[in-house]
Amino acid sequence: MHHPLTLLGKIKEAYDNNPKLSNLLLDDYFRAEIKRCQKGWRNVVSNTAKKGIPTPAFSTALAFYDQYRSAVLPANLLQAMRDYFGAHTYERVDKPRGEFFHINWTGHGGTTSSGSYNA
Repeated sequence: MHHPLTLLGKIKEAYDNNPKLSNLLLDDYFRAEIKRCQKGWRNVVSNTAKKGIPTPAFSTALAFYDQYRSAVLPANLLQAMRDYFGAHTYERVDKPRGEFFHINWTGHGGTTSSGSYNA
């Protein structure tokens, strides 16, 4: 295990090497460390879940890591719920980027209007 100041030094080094680094997971050192520790990390999260021990920081961080390294994820249910409850629109992976869709889910119309925004 590294001393906390050593870790801070590695973070500084990563940004010194690449001032425009958008995420530490893209730095060679941190990518290698995460890869090296991934099996143990997954074991901790799965074993604590099996025993009913909450580890929200570990499990949320692992979920973030898994989604960050995945180009495409099954977010269609989430997109559908956002569109249904707030008419937020959604994009489809089989259509060009920037083409937005909205479904009249109930068939009865209503006062909710569809729109899009950039976050």
